[in-house]
Amino acid sequence: MTALTEISKKILSWIDARFPLTSTYKKHMSQYYVPKNLNIWYIFGVLSMMMLVNQLVTGIWLTMMYNPSSGGAFDSIEYIMRDVDAGWLIRYMHSTGASMLFIAVYLHMFRGLLYGSYQKPRELVWFIGMGLFVCLMAEGFFGYLLPWGNMSYWGAQVILNLPAAVPGVGDSLSTWVRGDFTISGITLNRFFALHVVALPLLLLILLVMHIIALHHVGSNNPDGIDIKKLKDKKGIPLDGIPFHPYYTVHDLVGVVVFLILFFGIVFFFPTGGGYFLESANFEPANPLKTPVHIAPVWYFTPFYAILRAIPDQLGGVIALAGAVAIPFLLPILDRSPVKSMRYKGRLSRIALGIFVVSFLVLGILGMTPADHPIIPFINNQLLAQLFTLLYFLYFLLMPFYTGAETYRLPPDRVTGGRK
Repeated sequence: MTALTEISKKILSWIDARFPLTSTYKKHMSQYYVPKNLNIWYIFGVLSMMMLVNQLVTGIWLTMMYNPSSGGAFDSIEYIMRDVDAGWLIRYMHSTGASMLFIAVYLHMFRGLLYGSYQKPRELVWFIGMGLFVCLMAEGFFGYLLPWGNMSYWGAQVILNLPAAVPGVGDSLSTWVRGDFTISGITLNRFFALHVVALPLLLLILLVMHIIALHHVGSNNPDGIDIKKLKDKKGIPLDGIPFHPYYTVHDLVGVVVFLILFFGIVFFFPTGGGYFLESANFEPANPLKTPVHIAPVWYFTPFYAILRAIPDQLGGVIALAGAVAIPFLLPILDRSPVKSMRYKGRLSRIALGIFVVSFLVLGILGMTPADHPIIPFINNQLLAQLFTLLYFLYFLLMPFYTGAETYRLPPDRVTGGRK
C-alpha cells in the first residue's frame, strides 16, 4: 500500500509540474469557500450541468445512428426506437432531458431573481449565464426540427418565417436562414450541424466561463452578504465552508431525487402528455398536412405567446426578441442597495410575484389554440397582451420601485446554515 501511495504521489507530482491539476482542484473544489447557508434553490445550477452532460452524452449516441436527410431522418428515429438495443431509452433520455434541463435552468434563473445574484460584483456572471440561456434556446430549437416529424416541420416553418418580417431584406433573409425557398433537407442538414457541433462547443465555452467568473467573485447566498469581508487569521471566510466535500456530498441528495423523477418520466411518462413529445411528431413531416394546433415545445411557449400577442408580424418579432434580451439588463435596472428578496421592500416582492404569474400564464397561452379561451368570454390574444405588458413592466419599472421602496439592512453575518 505504501509503495502504491508513493507511486501515486510521484505521478501526481509529475502531472502538477506540467499541468496545474492540484492547484485547480483546490481553487475550485476543496479550497473554494461558499456561504454556509445555501438552501435548496442553489442546487439547480448543479442539476442544470448534470442534465447538460446527459444531453451531450445521449446526443453523441443518437448521432451515431441518425440520418440527417429529409428522406431518412424520420425513419432513422423509428429505427433507433424499434431496432437499436436500448435505443428507445437513449432517445427518451434525450427528449425528456431537454425538458428537465429547461426546468432546472428556469428555476436556477428564478433563484437569481430571488436573491439578486445579478448585482455587483456578479454582473458578468449574469451576462454569461444569459448568454448560456440564449444558446440553450437556439440548441433546443435546432434540435426540434431533427426528428422530422409533422409538428417539428410546421413549428420550424412558423419560426423560420419570422425573418420575413424585417423590412426590405426579409424574404432574402428567410431564404438564407433556411438555405432553400422552403424547409428542406438542406435546412435539416445545417440545423444538424449547428445542433451537434457549433452550439455544443459554444455552450461548453460559456459554461466554463460562467463557472470561472462565479468562482472568482464567489457565490451569492440567501442573505446577499459578501462572505469575503469577514475572514479569520488564515484568510478563510468566517461564514464559508469548502465546496468539497460539504456541498458535493450535500447535493447528492437533491441529485438522487431529481434522477428518480427524471427516470420515472423516462420509463412511465416519456411523452409528458404531449408536452415533451407532441403526438403530431409521431407522424413524418408532411408539407400538405398542417397540424390542428401548431405550437412549439413547452419551454418556448411563453415567448411564443408574446409573439402571437402582437397582431403585426414585425411587432411580434420585436416583442419576442425584446422578451429574450431584456433580462440581460437586470444588473443595470435594479437600483436596490440590497440583493436578497428577504430584505427588499414589498414592491419588489409584489413585482416578482406578478412576473412569475405572467410568465406561467404566457406559457399556458402559448400551448393553447387561439380560439380556445382559457378563461370563458375572454379572448386569448387579449390575455396574452395583458400578461406580455406585465412581463415587460417588471423590468421597465424596476429602476423606480427598487429605488423608491423601503428596505431592511441585512445582518453582518449570514443567518442559518451549517455551524
